[in-house]
Amino acid sequence: MILFLLLGSGFMLSVDFSILNVALPEVGAGVGLGLSGLPWVTSAYALPAAGFALLFGRMGDLFGRRRLFITGMALLGAASLLGGFAQNAEVLLTARALQGFATAMAIPASLSLLTSTFAEGSQRDRVLGLNGALLSGGFTVGALVGGVLVSLLSWRAAFFINVPVAAVILVFTPSLIRESSVPDRVKLDVPGAVTAAGGLLAVIYAVIETNIYPGIIGAALLVAFWVIELRSPAPLAPVRILKRPTVKWGNYAGLVVFSMETAMIFLMTLYLQNVLHYSPLTTGLVFGVPGLAAVAAGVIAGRSIGRHGSRKVLAVGMSVQGLAILPLIFLGTDRVALVILVPALFIGFFGHVTSIVAYTVTGTSGLPNEEQGLATGMTAMTQQVAVTIGIPILSAVAATQAMELDGIHLALIVDVAVTMASMVLVWFGLRARGADAPAASVPLRGDADQALARPVD
Repeated sequence: MILFLLLGSGFMLSVDFSILNVALPEVGAGVGLGLSGLPWVTSAYALPAAGFALLFGRMGDLFGRRRLFITGMALLGAASLLGGFAQNAEVLLTARALQGFATAMAIPASLSLLTSTFAEGSQRDRVLGLNGALLSGGFTVGALVGGVLVSLLSWRAAFFINVPVAAVILVFTPSLIRESSVPDRVKLDVPGAVTAAGGLLAVIYAVIETNIYPGIIGAALLVAFWVIELRSPAPLAPVRILKRPTVKWGNYAGLVVFSMETAMIFLMTLYLQNVLHYSPLTTGLVFGVPGLAAVAAGVIAGRSIGRHGSRKVLAVGMSVQGLAILPLIFLGTDRVALVILVPALFIGFFGHVTSIVAYTVTGTSGLPNEEQGLATGMTAMTQQVAVTIGIPILSAVAATQAMELDGIHLALIVDVAVTMASMVLVWFGLRARGADAPAASVPLRGDADQALARPVD
């Protein structure tokens, strides 16, 4: 039941994200938001979701993960109601920002509750495999049903659908999940929190708006954050953790995996609609069918990590994701390209989901229970930052070419090069300290049912 509850919350957030993407034109028309302001429906959510995930992940360690999870789900329900009833752009964007804050609370809290409930080893690997499969499945399901739901009801349904699910989670969480233990003397590193969140927000904003000045400010704040963490008696993110190869290289892999795949999907959407002139519904089917099939990769990856180790599975997953894009570089203007595109998407999505599971296992392994919130906060932050920056970066690459198809081809070449070069870096980075050993098969302490029933400590 704990597994169902926590994985269900992540699935819901994933479905909601993709449904709203499908509904963006209708959302803009419904509140009078022009074409130039439409990207802010996504950016208003992405900025707090990425900028505050690390902070809230650590707050879960210090003040209670269940408390933070419940707060996040309650805020998500309230923000969804606000967005569903919005009559103007200001209210809608406020609701989206609140949803971003809710996501920054709920995802690290739910993931750390999972990693602290299941002991490190094969059990946790399989659980995180299911988590990766459901996240991928949620995104695909949202894209497939989003158009139908919005056309039958309204764009407001993309907001209202969250409310009953959040209510069910809020009802059952207190009885199923006990609060995690917290330190006797709780002290939040305020300077570290301010510089970390401010630096991340500024850097992400700089990428979204292609403005170098916020990026310089953000970089300076992140340097200040590092210095503060070195000197703080109770750091928000202890430097010894940030320097761990598994944390450092695992999150770097996640940044590349999410940013490059998100950008590829965007580029292929442009290709299908602007070059091949397919409808949005057909485009959704082209992505949806291989996406649903690739959900199985999450289950397979969880089992494979227990046998071969997260380093090997991560390298294979990144290689498959990158190499599957190679055939797309040669696609032309003939619709027969679908014969190449659909199988390539299936193979690439399979590698992508495998990489998600492997990077999550890598980034959260080898840390004590009291620091799992920090570790999962970092993995959540990595995901949100990557999803936000991938499209602007490769779009800028594509814009250097006069012809749209030439620009898409160039951006895909960069995508493959970055993914494969990063795979090599991650492979050697994790090998440096013996991180390539297969994950030990550590069973749950005691009987599985009893372990699930005990408090998360």
